[in-house]
Amino acid sequence: MSDGPLIVQSDKTLLLDIDHILSDECRRAIAAFAELEKSPEHIHTYRLTPLGLWNARASGHDAEQVIDILIKYSRYAVSHSLLVDIAETMSRYGRLRLEAHPVHGLILVSNDPAVLKEVTRGKKVAPMLGLQLDEETIVVHPGQRGFLKQALLKLGWPAEDFAGYVDGEHHEISLRQDGWQIRKYQELAAEGFWHGGSGVVVLPCGAGKTIVGAAAM
Repeated sequence: MSDGPLIVQSDKTLLLDIDHILSDECRRAIAAFAELEKSPEHIHTYRLTPLGLWNARASGHDAEQVIDILIKYSRYAVSHSLLVDIAETMSRYGRLRLEAHPVHGLILVSNDPAVLKEVTRGKKVAPMLGLQLDEETIVVHPGQRGFLKQALLKLGWPAEDFAGYVDGEHHEISLRQDGWQIRKYQELAAEGFWHGGSGVVVLPCGAGKTIVGAAAM
């Protein structure tokens, strides 16, 4: 037992004591992978979900980092079965990949043929797929990219998308900053958007989403 601000429960809920001296530090750390459910006055409730863990994986966080954070801030010992479940869930991200093929267009690829075989048996996935090129590669029907990603997510196998996008027309532009300056959080948001090639910027009203968009351009 330690004096951490976080109580990690076996049902995947996290209880954060916001009166604790380390609560802000802990809140920032778990925000990368835990979803806030309730925020009353003294105890905030977060939940670990597959989607939240996969989003963390997509943002560059691995299971070891998530586990280390939970152990570091937890007031009590964290259930071993929960830690194993986190590692297993996060390991599913990236086992399937969407890639561009010079002849067949969009393809679904996996280095684990058993995973590819499993998802192709899915009733909602199968109609979106075409010719199987080999045991690790199968063609995706045109126009099914987004629908396929949603269907794979529901099956518990999120696909990492490397297919990219068609480049638009290039324009030489610059951002004038006469008399004002981009704030650090806006700069980080723009960099995250650019690094991913696309994305959604979520900020409170008045926080400068327009500025983030201009910086991303």
